[in-house]
Amino acid sequence: MASERPLVIVTRKLPDVVETRLRELFDARLNLEDKPFSRDELIAAVKEANVLVPTVTDRIDRTVLSQAGPDLKLIAQFGTGVDNIDLDTARNRAILVTNTPGVLTEDTADMTMALILAVPRRLTEGAALLKSGGDEWHGWSPTWMLGHRIYGKRLGIVGMGRIGQAVARRAKAFGLQIHYHNRRRVSSDIEQALEATYWDSLDQMLARMDIVSINCPHTPATYHLLSARRLSLLKPTAYIVNTARGEVIDENALARMIDNRELAGAGLDVFEHEPAVNPKLLRNERVVVLPHMGSATLEGRVDMGEKVIVNIKTFLDGHAPPDRVHPAMF
Repeated sequence: MASERPLVIVTRKLPDVVETRLRELFDARLNLEDKPFSRDELIAAVKEANVLVPTVTDRIDRTVLSQAGPDLKLIAQFGTGVDNIDLDTARNRAILVTNTPGVLTEDTADMTMALILAVPRRLTEGAALLKSGGDEWHGWSPTWMLGHRIYGKRLGIVGMGRIGQAVARRAKAFGLQIHYHNRRRVSSDIEQALEATYWDSLDQMLARMDIVSINCPHTPATYHLLSARRLSLLKPTAYIVNTARGEVIDENALARMIDNRELAGAGLDVFEHEPAVNPKLLRNERVVVLPHMGSATLEGRVDMGEKVIVNIKTFLDGHAPPDRVHPAMF
């Protein structure tokens, strides 16, 4: 009977193939209009659902979870990051949390590499100039729209997990020298394959890099990891690329330093106060900004949905879901 199936509430519109499968397996309540849930709607959902499927933009904090009904047993996050969920409160209330790791690695690394290319080579400036219909361009010129080559430059990767390593593989193929800082040093086999240099000190690495790529998760320990002080260590010719989480960088300090030409520029797909973006970043032509689309491929979203479904089905069948999140992981 349909009434005996677990109630799964999904907070955002998902790909059709994922939603169809959710409806086939569960009593799935979908968000076909794709309107983000308000706080009151989130509270109503956790009071009623057996399983909640939120996304990284839904704030599932202590206040929300404290009002969860006794039947809420699983939060199956549609996304890798879980900084939007109060994991300690979920654990205390015996609510399991899962995520969707691994499936977005290549997509996010592709976008990171695109920004590493776009900022020094001024790609968006050139494209905007032609599309504006202006008369500034009169044909090829030896000194027009000069940028900087990336070949031979030093790339410092902050966070050498799956995505950081995928970025390193791509960057190595473009002739960049790979450096990294990570909570734990990766194996010697990985270092050798990537020809990567490890820095125990983030400060020392930053001072020597030409390009810095942020690829670590947002946790209390990484909030403003690139603080105003650390940003000041960078060379004025350095670029920053961030496809991880906006909160990792002090956005106000970054915008101010680029405005003052204390940094050469930035490529940003994420922002500290999304969906708001610092106006200084928007109007600076040396900053390439994207609307958090690093993982936005149809293939990636379907893969995420399939992981959500496997986590829910495995849990409901009485087994440990494959992507269970433990607070210690973050």
